[in-house]
Amino acid sequence: MVDLEYTQCDAIPVLVQELHHTFQTGLTKDVAFRKQQLRNMIRFLEEHTDGILNALWGDLKKHRVEANIGEVSLVVDECKFMIKNLDRLAKPTSTKKRFKMNILDKTYIRKEPKGVVAVLGAWNYPINLLLIPVVGAIAAGCCVIIKPSEVSAHTADYLTRNLPAYLDKRAYTIINGGVAETTTLLEQKLGHIFYTGNGTVGKIVMAAASKNLVPVTLELGGKSPAIVAPDADLELTVRRLLWGKFYNCGQTCVAPDYVLVPTNQMEQFIAAVRTVIQEFYTDNAQECKSYGRIINHRQFDRLKRLIDSYDKDKIVVGGQTDRDDLYIAPTVIKDIEVNDAHLMVDEIFGPILPIVPIKNMNEAIQVVNARDHPLALYIFTSNTATYNHILENTNSGGALINDTLMHLQELSLPFGGVGASGMGNYHGDKSFDTFTHERATMVKSTHFESLLAVRYPPYTDDKYTVMKFLVYGLPPSVLGKVKTLLEVCSASVRALFRKPQTIA
Repeated sequence: MVDLEYTQCDAIPVLVQELHHTFQTGLTKDVAFRKQQLRNMIRFLEEHTDGILNALWGDLKKHRVEANIGEVSLVVDECKFMIKNLDRLAKPTSTKKRFKMNILDKTYIRKEPKGVVAVLGAWNYPINLLLIPVVGAIAAGCCVIIKPSEVSAHTADYLTRNLPAYLDKRAYTIINGGVAETTTLLEQKLGHIFYTGNGTVGKIVMAAASKNLVPVTLELGGKSPAIVAPDADLELTVRRLLWGKFYNCGQTCVAPDYVLVPTNQMEQFIAAVRTVIQEFYTDNAQECKSYGRIINHRQFDRLKRLIDSYDKDKIVVGGQTDRDDLYIAPTVIKDIEVNDAHLMVDEIFGPILPIVPIKNMNEAIQVVNARDHPLALYIFTSNTATYNHILENTNSGGALINDTLMHLQELSLPFGGVGASGMGNYHGDKSFDTFTHERATMVKSTHFESLLAVRYPPYTDDKYTVMKFLVYGLPPSVLGKVKTLLEVCSASVRALFRKPQTIA
């Protein structure tokens, strides 16, 4: 086990203040500077791919296919997107004016960085879920405090030792630590806090941020359901469902948490499950290099307690464990009640899949809606009307039809939760927007002051007539338009050239 060196608590306020000083110099606001930092991030990922993959193996025994495609490649792609689109994203945008008194003025929205921001990463995808938000913050022009999860210590240590050589140390710093160090960080005045993790800690982050009125993005999780419709292709469904469930050993925030299967298809579904798991991981998944491990003994013990809560005749496949190896076999448990006290309460976050029998799709909708909104919803069906009916009657952070996880891999889609599964989103444009303040700006003309004088006291009936026209415009009828224009013209002449008669 690597010995991760924590940042001293008393050093954290000093580091934050140094970043505030850098931000005030305007260094990170320069678009060319931002692009160069993004190029440096790409160079780091390309030159250190092997080291990163080794660190991920040390933390999670994550196979290089999952580690490279699900972690490194996405950050590179996000960097390239930002470099290509940064001029567009950072450019002020004009608005279409609606108040007639401003018709000759200039209105636009400036895209300004929020300042010094903090990104708190997660241990299950310690590169992806940390560095993609960091890329968004760099692109937006912020100074960034990068806080890797201390739980994935190999990856945190590797980033701490190598990433600073590629990014400007004046603008970006890495802080390591546990509860005490994170608490100290959250006490600082920041422009934004981006946290990925569980809901319990998310509430703590939000409470701490509220003391300084710091905006937050919370990427949390929840029990993401998979619904199997009667018309689903069962072989394809099981293959894609189990791939998503056991990817990263089930330690994925959008992993299918439980699957709702029609009762009359249960035996066929279970038979397909047995076949596919053997095909993916052989007869002994512990010897299969494509299958990962649980992050630590604390999580292992929690998951083993769940498995031990059920009789062996309910375990369709799996159930084997090895604490020394942090190994839990791909496990599927059948005939789980909707209100089961063990598997249907909290997010499982591990390689255990409960099968919940249902009568029809309306019952599936009821099961989903009886819980907090999930981070993801998976629907397997060949019928457009079926998935539209489910989508229209449920809510979730994201939804994917006939597959799992792939919407998270598609960075053109915003990723985020709703309700208990999170707030805010990111990826692509949304990553930039998350760390950007849209500053409303108006440049007022100094001409036509005599016409604009109708807004000044003392107020008169004539000024009121003109102002009402400027606010509400013309009525819909032709006769009304003519009448209003005549009244406005007359009132304008009187307001501009006669002694004012104030409203009583």
